[in-house]
Amino acid sequence: MLILGIETATPQVGVAIGGHEGIIASFHTTRDRRHAETLVPAIQFLCAQAQMKLSQIGLVAVDVGPGLFTGLRVGLATAKSIAHACRIPMIGVSSLDLTAFPARFSDRLIVSTVDARRGEIFHATYRRAPGGIQLMSAPAVDQPADVAGQLMATGAETLIVGDGAQRYADVLGAVRGAEIGREGLRHPNAGALVELAHARALREEFVSPSEITPMYLRAPDARINWQQRERS
Repeated sequence: MLILGIETATPQVGVAIGGHEGIIASFHTTRDRRHAETLVPAIQFLCAQAQMKLSQIGLVAVDVGPGLFTGLRVGLATAKSIAHACRIPMIGVSSLDLTAFPARFSDRLIVSTVDARRGEIFHATYRRAPGGIQLMSAPAVDQPADVAGQLMATGAETLIVGDGAQRYADVLGAVRGAEIGREGLRHPNAGALVELAHARALREEFVSPSEITPMYLRAPDARINWQQRERS
């Protein structure tokens, strides 16, 4: 089964195609958060380079967040449209899972972060497990100082990855025993999306497009701004 992976939860747009033989082709770009203008041409480019058609895809995997509201909306809408048109199932994967997965060989606790803007980060904690990673704490949204306090309380050696870690490295990196992940671990990876979706596909954990919902964890910024205006 060929899997198309679509990742748009952060400023990066990522697309990958793969299956049981691994990743066949992948494409990633980060430029001005132009998700709507970039995603469909990226999918077309990837199919052309892989010499295949969308009709050959058997499953669409998509990053369901948390992340940027506009990016998530574009990615989910595109993924659902393709799944409907090709009459194929879907699998949704968290952006925090995708950011943590490439760091799965670390012996440290892995803290996956996504920049939530407004001085906050989305985060979740994982540990190495046979075949991948195991979620240790549910996804949440907090201020970096609060996350740093939580890490201090655990006293564990931690590897902090994601663009939230990069943006607030001065706060999170000051925690004793904490290491900020390298630049290559800044964004969720579309290849990791295909790998994780393939493992779930083998367990037949498919859903219909209507069952895929975004993980926001927080109201969209536009709604927050409107509520603040009403209170003032």
